[in-house]
Amino acid sequence: MSDTPLANAQVPLLGFAAPSGTGKTTLLKQLIPLFKAQGLRVGLIKHSHHAFEIDHPGKDSHTLRMAGASPVMLSASHRRAIITEHPEPQEPHLDGELAYFDQTGLDLILVEGFKWEAFPKIELHRPALGQPPLFPHDSHIIAVATDAEPHPKPTVPCLDINDPGQILRFILEDFLGHRHP
Repeated sequence: MSDTPLANAQVPLLGFAAPSGTGKTTLLKQLIPLFKAQGLRVGLIKHSHHAFEIDHPGKDSHTLRMAGASPVMLSASHRRAIITEHPEPQEPHLDGELAYFDQTGLDLILVEGFKWEAFPKIELHRPALGQPPLFPHDSHIIAVATDAEPHPKPTVPCLDINDPGQILRFILEDFLGHRHP
């Protein structure tokens, strides 16, 4: 794990780290509306270990990309997408991705994945899944959200993975320094 600072971060970043199937997306889907209800604007960066496609055959953008244009930007009044083809497959790094991420007006960027990079993270840990915890080996984990007593016991706050309100309060008060009613 690198301790290189994330030079392209313009607002606080908070990651959610866990093996696939632990519930990162499920928890984030619950937390995001809670942040919005607090008047906070959040962005999200998700690391994908899979090849994905957002452009489809038959679309002009796909045709032009297949002709060799890269990057291709699709821009409309309500949405923008930039598709960049890498000449050689390469593992993305969070700071590099942040350089392309519009952080204007955001209060917080949530990050799903990039668990081995050096930035603050909440680990999601479900002992019943049989995966070893990350927190003993990652000094950037600021809390553990779990559904059972983790072993070994973490030296950071332990939160209930099934209580998004508790996790929200932790993020607002302890991470962002906001007072929550």
